[in-house]
Amino acid sequence: MSKLAEFRALEQQLAAQLAELEALKKDGGLKKEMEFEEKLRTLMSKYDKGLRDIIAILDPQTNIGKLSKQDSGVRRPRQVKRYKHPKTGEIVETKGGNHKVLKAWKEEFGADVVESWLQ
Repeated sequence: MSKLAEFRALEQQLAAQLAELEALKKDGGLKKEMEFEEKLRTLMSKYDKGLRDIIAILDPQTNIGKLSKQDSGVRRPRQVKRYKHPKTGEIVETKGGNHKVLKAWKEEFGADVVESWLQ
């Protein structure tokens, strides 16, 4: 695409977005929401409260603080899986699916078959 064609296409997109923005500015619902947000933020600053405080007041069942603390915990360690090849008797122990021999078996025999070898 030439630079001129690209410029004109972007110019048309910009004009469409500006028209959409003007339509939103005239929307009464948007004006009410903006007014509400402004009054809420003023009230919050007057009483030195944050969004978490407001949510805790309105919905005490919400565990926002608890969720963020819980997520930062340590994951439980992965379980060791043992696969035994039925014909050769070879055993592979792994905690994940990124084991070289296990991948080769899955390519050769199929993932479902190899999973059936899990002990």
